[in-house]
Amino acid sequence: MAALPIDPRPLNADERAVLEHILSAELVGASQLRSQLERTEVTAVWGPDSASVDLQVREPCEHAALPEALVPVDGPVHDPSGGYVGEILVWTDRGATLAALEFAWVTDETPTSLPAIVDGRLGWPA
Repeated sequence: MAALPIDPRPLNADERAVLEHILSAELVGASQLRSQLERTEVTAVWGPDSASVDLQVREPCEHAALPEALVPVDGPVHDPSGGYVGEILVWTDRGATLAALEFAWVTDETPTSLPAIVDGRLGWPA
């Protein structure tokens, strides 16, 4: 499905919290990507009720130097019983700026919201 463009808007609290959690990992380029959060806007949604969004960082910003477009961090999401329900993926534009926040799910139901940070992990509150 093609992304649905929207009027650019700032990150909402859930998007920001998930990005901060994923980008808290110690990896090359993470500090530059974290510094972009204040200048990051949501420019499209991946479907009418999708939690996945396209991002754009307003210049000027500090660019990262990641070797690939996908930020190399594990972002598993678990339900209250500990079952795996999906993965959070953070994409960049050629390794330099934030480009997308994706909730890739493995359940029958499409998630309509991002997970919370529960005990230092991505999941659903009990």
